[in-house]
Amino acid sequence: MSKNKYKFESKIHVYRATKRMTQQELADLVGVSRQTIMQLERNRYNPSMLLTYSIAKVFEVTIEDLFDFKEER
Repeated sequence: MSKNKYKFESKIHVYRATKRMTQQELADLVGVSRQTIMQLERNRYNPSMLLTYSIAKVFEVTIEDLFDFKEER
């Protein structure tokens, strides 16, 4: 039996640009490094639920607004 694999696409950069916020400013607000935000925006980092929730709260959106989730086959 194989595990389902899920993929996500981040829209953090869109929300960040809308608020004219730098990667560093967002990183400071949620308590991570700028590199973590950069990796999230490039879809190269799978964030914890707490980090995801914290970012969603900064932008006043849902987690589903921040990420498009897809199932890989």
